[in-house]
Amino acid sequence: MELPEHISIDLLKKEYPDNIALSTAAKKRIAHNRAYLDNVLKSGNTYYGINTGFGSLCNVRIEDHELEQLQENLVCSHACGMGDEVPEEIVRLMLLLKVHGLSQGYSGVRTEVVQRLADFYNLGIYPVVFELGSLGASGDLAPLAHMCMPIFGKGTVRYKGVKMPAAEALQKTGLQPIMLAAKEGLALLNGTQFMSAYATWALIQSKRLSVWADVIGAMSADAFMAKDEPFKYPIHRVRPHKGQIATAERILKLLAGSEIQKLHKEQVQDQYSFRCMPQVHGATKDVVDTVSNVLEIEINSVTDNPIVFHDEDAIMSGGNFHGQPLALHADFLAIAMAELANISERRTYLLVSGQRGLPAFLAPNAGLNSGFMIAQYTAAAIVSQNKQYCTPASVDSIVSSNGQEDHVSMGANAVTKLRRVIQNVQRVLGIELLTAAQALDLRHPHKSSPVIENIWNELRKEVSFMAEDEILHDKLIAAEHFLEREPVI
Repeated sequence: MELPEHISIDLLKKEYPDNIALSTAAKKRIAHNRAYLDNVLKSGNTYYGINTGFGSLCNVRIEDHELEQLQENLVCSHACGMGDEVPEEIVRLMLLLKVHGLSQGYSGVRTEVVQRLADFYNLGIYPVVFELGSLGASGDLAPLAHMCMPIFGKGTVRYKGVKMPAAEALQKTGLQPIMLAAKEGLALLNGTQFMSAYATWALIQSKRLSVWADVIGAMSADAFMAKDEPFKYPIHRVRPHKGQIATAERILKLLAGSEIQKLHKEQVQDQYSFRCMPQVHGATKDVVDTVSNVLEIEINSVTDNPIVFHDEDAIMSGGNFHGQPLALHADFLAIAMAELANISERRTYLLVSGQRGLPAFLAPNAGLNSGFMIAQYTAAAIVSQNKQYCTPASVDSIVSSNGQEDHVSMGANAVTKLRRVIQNVQRVLGIELLTAAQALDLRHPHKSSPVIENIWNELRKEVSFMAEDEILHDKLIAAEHFLEREPVI
């Protein structure tokens, strides 16, 4: 696939491209920009990171014959990540986003360097990158260093599922190492592609799980004999938040045709976890929209430094690598998504509480059987962990580089814990899905709506009704994986 001029989140949501290629226009931009830089360097002027040291060493002038070594030294010295390895799907996104960022034609790199990153993507050569090491300002230095070392044959990669030295993978695929020229190491390391890749992954999952939260919430509402009145339009017309209206409309459609909704209800009102789904789920939708707008700007931007403006005849040092927009919004998205799990666990609690004609813990023979008692414990434990993960990373800053880099975003920590929050949300929603399905079984022969009954039927192909106690772990994992599909509603 030839990379478009503008990459949308919705495009990536549909499917990551199998192969990526630079457009003719992108190649021209990159080449023209590099030619301008080469010409400027002949002037003998000093430019940060191009012919100077880095960070607080910015005033140290480097001799022309040492410029290539300067760039390799930069990448190697910055490859000091630690902790867990970044999942391959995130590394793949990092490669795609880095190629796209450099293709804007303001980074002073050669076309062959950008193409080499595209080669890695296309051939399935995934550099081994580590989660810890980036402060989310000056770009994602450590992660991007690990990602880019294989260009000149250093570092470690995974190729066809096997971890090996980068030099070996290059040899297996017939690629030759490319030595970096002036500015290229800095262009590769400065940038927000580590944060952006994690945030893109999280946003794509958030959009899917937001729909599942509505679907599962509607299933639980019928299973708990909740009323559909709180989802009717007049209530939301007078408080017209976009996400609130969308949630209420979806839940009403999901419940349309339900036999259970026609049954007499004793209660005057339902608990907030049912009654306030439009307000809670809807607020999360609005955050997802906000984050989507910010992230789409970010992944289509130039985020390295200095920026080579051939059109303005200038090389400017600035701070486009600073991850503050991503850090703040990653923290916001984590909080918003954690709330979907928070309210989901409350619905699970009510479903297993032995109310409204359902047996305690949804066990047909409660006492001898504990049913879903401890499944709710698990949900509670996960929700509690999410609350700990939702402490904002973006409120922190630690001075680095001898005071030159005196405010950092900590966006890398924000996005890695965001991923864990998203994974936990899926687990909690999976637990609610199981309890809601079990409760619907116990409501039969009264049926829910055709849409909900169809989802229940699809789930039952993979996870059976629990007539008596059995090992629940396997069912929980199956439900978690069930939510990886797009809901058909």
